[in-house]
Amino acid sequence: MNYPALKINLTKLENNTRLLVEKCAPYGISISAVTKVFCGMTEVAEAVVKGGAAILADSRVENLKKLRNFNLPKMLLRIPMLSQIDEVLEYADISLNSEYKVIEALSNAAVKKGKIHDIILMVDLGDLREGVWADDAVEYAGKILQLKGVNLKGIGTNLTCYGAIIPQEDNLSKLEEIANMITQKYGIKLSIISGGNSSSLYMVEEGRIPKAINNLRLGESIVLGNETAYGKRIEGTYNDCFTLCAEIIELKEKPSVPIGEIGVDAFGNRPTFVDRGIRKRGILAVGKQDVRIDGLTPIDSDIIILGASSDHMIIDITDSTKEYTIGDIIEFTLDYGALLSTSTSNYVKKVIE
Repeated sequence: MNYPALKINLTKLENNTRLLVEKCAPYGISISAVTKVFCGMTEVAEAVVKGGAAILADSRVENLKKLRNFNLPKMLLRIPMLSQIDEVLEYADISLNSEYKVIEALSNAAVKKGKIHDIILMVDLGDLREGVWADDAVEYAGKILQLKGVNLKGIGTNLTCYGAIIPQEDNLSKLEEIANMITQKYGIKLSIISGGNSSSLYMVEEGRIPKAINNLRLGESIVLGNETAYGKRIEGTYNDCFTLCAEIIELKEKPSVPIGEIGVDAFGNRPTFVDRGIRKRGILAVGKQDVRIDGLTPIDSDIIILGASSDHMIIDITDSTKEYTIGDIIEFTLDYGALLSTSTSNYVKKVIE
């Protein structure tokens, strides 16, 4: 195997997906599996499809292109760019939207292509990322309904990702109210009421999710087994579906503190150091160009990550009971940010297990 490498356990991913699908099913909630954190890799997407995902969802059209052969609806999570309208219509069946100008452009292009494109109108319930303000949502829906070539399939919201606002009855119930108002005013039934992401799962587990919510867009809970409102593990899921493997290229005993006047490092930061005396230190052939270092946890819990430059990670192995040597492989679990950065890196080999 070439290193650094990201090992991917498809069986564990399928298990995580199936468990979450089964948790949500009694509430009539379908799962849109978010594929962006593994860059739309088809083998990985197949595992979540086997686990029961109803929709494949991604923020990048480039990733949706990879998924075009799956016989499931594809959802574009990020508001479409005007420069990508034709590609959105080609590779996404559904897109999340909040700008009338973009929806109008989708409408015009869809009419020319003889297509109908499904729209989910995003509503901002306080997290202050994408979405029309709640008070404007019903009127906005009416404007969309007047357009040809697009179908108002539903409404949705995003919480926790930017403003870290926790999904609760008081904000998610507003989405339910808006859906009811749209139905009453325009005489239509919305097919999808998308109540957020993995941060809404705790409400499912507690039986407090509003009844109208029938879709969640799940990423971290599938790939890492976490709900993201309070950062708790979901019982029965695996958190090691992905493992980063890096090779030792140097082992030396060195002081804990650099010698000389300390300036700024390669990234413009002024580092600080803890004096632990002379320690056994290893250098791994992986760095900040490959992964977000502070999102890694060594599987050998006696290893300390000291820091990294672009291409080198420095670790302290003094306290480990294992006798490491040059060429040995150190393994790490990853948080969501580290997994996202590693999946994106062309320098990290992806290995399917």
